[in-house]
Formats: sequence, structure tokens, C-alpha cells
Amino acid sequence: MSAAAAVVVVAFGLLLIAFPGVAFAKPAIAERFLTAFATSARTHYVEQVVRLLIGAALVVRSPIMWQPKMFWLVGWAIFVSSAVLLCVPWQWHHRLGERVLPVLVRHLRLYAVGSFVFGALLLYGVLAGGAA
Repeated sequence: MSAAAAVVVVAFGLLLIAFPGVAFAKPAIAERFLTAFATSARTHYVEQVVRLLIGAALVVRSPIMWQPKMFWLVGWAIFVSSAVLLCVPWQWHHRLGERVLPVLVRHLRLYAVGSFVFGALLLYGVLAGGAA
């Protein structure tokens, strides 16, 4: 189970590290990617299931990661927020996105840098394990 969780966390970390490359090279593609979330019930539910998987993987893997308490907390935050979003109508998530996305797009490069940092932390957390 821990190995599968590590694969999920590493894949997510690599995605977060790749996002800034797209955001800086082709900002229109990054913007289109971000604006696709919660545009329909299907995308909303797929996003939440993926987030549940990522959150659960972090919780499962956290005991043998660098800074286990931090990653355990982040994993549970992702998992619980996703579970809550699964329980609300997808249109609420869409309306929230309509308010947040303009700010996010306006500061896309800053968001991309944060994405890179979080992705790097995830990879370091998995690879360094409890030895760091």
C-alpha cells in the first residue's frame, strides 16, 4: 500500500513541477487547464476523486516521509476538503472558481512558482523519507 501511495505522491509532485514550465512557456494552455475545473458535474467529481486519492496517498505515505506530521496534515486537509466538495452541488464549486480564477490567472506565474515549490517538497518528502 505504501509503494502505491508513493507512486501517487511522486506522480502528483512531478505534475506540480511540470506545471510552471507550461505556465511560463505557454500561459494560455495553463490558463485553459485551470479554467477547465468544475465546468461540469463530471469534471467536478473527477477532480474530487483524484484529490481524494492524492490526499489518501499522502496520509498513507506520511509516516515514512520527511516531516511526517506536516505531510499527514496536508494529506488530511486535501482529503477532507475534497470530501466536503463532493457533498456540495458542483455549481457552488463552479461559482467559487469564477471568483477565484481571475485572481489566479492574473498571478499565474506566482501560482506556478508555488506549484513548483510544493511539488519539490512532495518529492523531497518521499525520497528523503525519515532519514532527513
